[in-house]
Amino acid sequence: MPSNSAEGIRWDLSDLFSAHDDPRIEATLDDCRAEAEGFALRYRGKIAAMKPADLLSALKELEQVEDSLSRVANYSSLLYSADSMKAEYQDLDQRVEQRVTEIRNILLFFELEWLELPDDAAARCQRAPELKNYTHYLTSIRRFRPHKLSEAEEKIVNEKDNTGRNAFGRLFSEITSALSFPLERDGKKEDLTLSETLALLHEPERELRRKAMETVYRGLAEHRDTLTFIYDTLIQDHLTMDRLRKYPDPMLERHLVNEIDADAVGKMMGVTESNYAVAHDYFRLKARLLSLPKLALYDQYAPVGKNLTPFTFSEAQKIILEAFNAFSPVFREIAGEFFAKRWIDAEIRKGKRGGAFCASPSPGLHPYILCNYTDNLRDVMTVAHELGHGLHGSLSRKQSYFNYDTPLTTAETASVFGEMLVFDYLVERQSDPKVQIALLAGKLEDAFATVFRQNVLTRFEEAVFAKRRAGRLTPDAVGETWLAANGAYYGDAVEMPEGYRWGWSYIPHFIHSRFYCYAYVFGQLLVLALYRMYREQGKSFVPKYLALLEAGGSDTPENLLKPLNVDIHDAAFWQKGFDEIKGMVSRLQKLVEAS
Repeated sequence: MPSNSAEGIRWDLSDLFSAHDDPRIEATLDDCRAEAEGFALRYRGKIAAMKPADLLSALKELEQVEDSLSRVANYSSLLYSADSMKAEYQDLDQRVEQRVTEIRNILLFFELEWLELPDDAAARCQRAPELKNYTHYLTSIRRFRPHKLSEAEEKIVNEKDNTGRNAFGRLFSEITSALSFPLERDGKKEDLTLSETLALLHEPERELRRKAMETVYRGLAEHRDTLTFIYDTLIQDHLTMDRLRKYPDPMLERHLVNEIDADAVGKMMGVTESNYAVAHDYFRLKARLLSLPKLALYDQYAPVGKNLTPFTFSEAQKIILEAFNAFSPVFREIAGEFFAKRWIDAEIRKGKRGGAFCASPSPGLHPYILCNYTDNLRDVMTVAHELGHGLHGSLSRKQSYFNYDTPLTTAETASVFGEMLVFDYLVERQSDPKVQIALLAGKLEDAFATVFRQNVLTRFEEAVFAKRRAGRLTPDAVGETWLAANGAYYGDAVEMPEGYRWGWSYIPHFIHSRFYCYAYVFGQLLVLALYRMYREQGKSFVPKYLALLEAGGSDTPENLLKPLNVDIHDAAFWQKGFDEIKGMVSRLQKLVEAS
């Protein structure tokens, strides 16, 4: 496997536990179980009659148990993500998952008793001054009141999920992380990981891009039956639970978790689709830049203009920290800790989960970042993106555990903002128009991937869920649905190869977090609007933005965004994001015409 500058960049998880066999793992789980059992003895059957002060004490106790459980669960998950092929990590992840489920089942009564309270009694508690810090938490979980099952049923669901959808999720991760793609390059045969092969789609040599794409989809096609079976099973599981929980639409549960309504999501997605022509114009412009009559899919990310030299991981660190510092020294200080204290795992290796993520276990701990760094500008942006999540998780640590996590709708705010800061930093320091063309084209393609493509992914999920209601999904049926959803986006501007029908099969969001993807659209368009505000207001914008991040999940996204004059139900607001994108396309066209 070829080495790169991130070799040896592995995270240090010792702030959690020392190793997979650290005796403190079992000791923590034992303590949590004892605390949970004591909690149940003190509070079961008493929630309806509790005074606000007593309810406050119970909530604080519950948070402490959940915080400890999160530490263990995140540790086992991070180990597994870093090497899903290691048997001891597989064993630990499954064992922890089972024990955490058992403990949370003991605590389950508390939420169910709270949901059983009549609305007037619950409202009195929510208005109590003693519970001010928990008002949003207590209010938000009542949104699930019509969809909860009995305690016995909820316990069964939790237990069965470990051998049901969670097990299928693990199987998917183990299959995709172990994939190897043989590819001949410069007369040498190499076995590449999925991340490394996909990275070749950004190479200047067209034939190499074509071979890389064919290699990826040929390799995925070999596993089509298994990957389709996994996805089909998870969709049917989702539909079954929707029926049992009385969710009328497969997306409704995600909307409730995201604290957003279907109307706002529908407006956003509709505005996105009305702007697909912006992408078509760009693809035609790019075909001209590449001297091609029409783009093939493997040309989508081909470099244009004059690319900057490859970015080593240390160069990425320098660029990101300087860009963050220009916005706020607070950003640089926090981000610097991630590099200095080894909270990032960037090395490419077999068995490691593909893609990138940031895990924020609890307000009592710092976040951790996983990525697969391949020394290109796109990966610089990925690190900036995940560090944005890290900043969000770090700044919101002043919140209590129940107010810490943000819903997916606002979770992408800091991450996409971080990318914009790095992009502007790079563009401002380049005088060569050809380099500016390369940077601007790259940024547009990233924006398209975050807005248009994620919209496509969401429409694909809607379509494939609808198709599953009529019967079992076959590989061909899923592939046709995938091609149709993408066809609306690419139109006649990009040619899709037949092998692209397997393009859905390695995307983890479909497996682990169904209907996650529209949150990326929300985040990108929101940030484009916020970033325009930053350019207009300058430094006076910074404290308002920091306050948004520090708020974590202490209120609904709609309420948290009101001080920034954001109306998520206004189609004109979403169009502001596309106006920014259109401006970038026009700027690129002018650079091309002048060069």
